[in-house]
Amino acid sequence: MNEKTQDFIRQHVDDDVRKLALQGVKDAEVDLTMALQQIAGRQTARRKLPSWAEVESIIYPPHLNMEQCSSEQTARYKARIAGKGDRMVDLTGGFGIDFYWMSQGFQHRQYIEQNEALCAISSHNFHQLSLTCSVCCCDTATYLATMPHADLAYLDPARRNEHGGRTYGIGDCSPNVLELMPLLMEKADRVILKLSPMLDWRKAVGDIQQLRANSQEPIAFVNEVHIISVDNECKELLLVISKKQTESLRLVCVNGDSSFEIIPTLGTNNSHAGNKIFPRWEYSSSSLLSDTPLYLYEPNASIMKAGCFKEIEERFPVEQISLNSHLFLSSVEIGDFPGRKFQVLSISSMNKQELRQSLEAIQQANIAVRNFPLSAEQLRKKLRLKDGGDVYIFASTLTSGAHKLFICRKIG
Repeated sequence: MNEKTQDFIRQHVDDDVRKLALQGVKDAEVDLTMALQQIAGRQTARRKLPSWAEVESIIYPPHLNMEQCSSEQTARYKARIAGKGDRMVDLTGGFGIDFYWMSQGFQHRQYIEQNEALCAISSHNFHQLSLTCSVCCCDTATYLATMPHADLAYLDPARRNEHGGRTYGIGDCSPNVLELMPLLMEKADRVILKLSPMLDWRKAVGDIQQLRANSQEPIAFVNEVHIISVDNECKELLLVISKKQTESLRLVCVNGDSSFEIIPTLGTNNSHAGNKIFPRWEYSSSSLLSDTPLYLYEPNASIMKAGCFKEIEERFPVEQISLNSHLFLSSVEIGDFPGRKFQVLSISSMNKQELRQSLEAIQQANIAVRNFPLSAEQLRKKLRLKDGGDVYIFASTLTSGAHKLFICRKIG
C-alpha cells in the first residue's frame, strides 16, 4: 500500500465501509478497494482478534476469509491443546490465526497454504508479529508427501465445494482428510482436525476410526473431542488424533471459561437419555412452588451439541423436565452449572385463566420452546407479549403430554 492509501485508512478506520464505497474517493493514488478491505478487516479484528487489532501494520484479507477465520479466543484454546514440541505444521494455513497461537510452543513452525494471496498476507503479518516460521505456498497433499516428521499437524479443511455450497462431512471437505489420514499418521505424532460444529461428533469419530490399513488394523484413533462455544454459540468441533489408542476417549465441552469433561461410551447416543424425570410436574404450580424454591437449568451450547444429558444428571442434583426437553430442574441453586440458570417464578398450563394469572404483571419476555407444538414467535403472539426484558418463559411438553410454561428470572 502506498502512503496515501494508508492515510485514507487511518482517517476512516471507524467509518461505515458501505458508505465509503458509495462516496468513492477523488485522489487516484488511493487504492479504494484495498483501503475498504483493510478498514473492514480492522473493524472485524477489534471484535474477533483484539491482539492483532492493536498492530497497525497487520494486513487483512477479503471479507470471507475474515469471517471464516478462527477467533483469538478459540485459537488460544487450541494452543493449550497443541502443547509444546519440536515441530508443528499447519497444512491449511488460511489467514494464520490458529497457526500463530498454536505454534508458539514449538521450536520449528511450518505454515502451508495453497492460496498465493493468503500466503503473502500471512508471511507479512508473521513478520510484523515477530513470529519466526517457514511459509510455503503449496497444496496440502503435495507438501505432505515430502513433509519431515512433525510432533503435531493441524488441518482446518475448507467446508465449501467447487460451487461455493457448504459441506459438513469429513470426506466432503477439501482436502479430504480421510484420504490423507494414512500418510498423516506416518508423518505426525498427533493430528488436530478442526471440523464444522454442524457435524455429529460421534459420526466424525466413527469415520476416522473405521479407516483400515491393508493389514485390516485401524489407522488412527481419536483420543480427544473438543466442542467449543463462544458466548453460548457453538463454533468448532476439534478431534485430536494419533495412531495410538488411549485408555478412554475424552469429550470436553467448552463455553468461554466453562469446561465440562466426560468419558463417553461410543456406540450409544445419550442425546435422549434421561433416567431422572422431575416427579412433581402434574401438581398445580401454586402447591409446587410454595414449599421450596425451584430452579431451571439450560445446558450451554457445547453440551447441547454433545448430547451428554445423562452425564449432567449424574454430575449435578438436577432432573429433566421430560426426556426431549433438555431442560433441567432442581430445588437447589447450583452455582457452577455449565449453562444458564433461572429461578422459576410460576408454572402455567395453556389454560386461559392460568395464563392470565401467571402473566398478569408481565408485558414482555424472552421466550424459548423445547419440544413444544408452537414456535417461539407463535407463542409470543398467542401470549401477546413483547420481546425482551428480564422475564424468561420456557415452554415444553411433559412426559404425560401436558404443555407447560415455566416463567423464570435469570440468575447471574
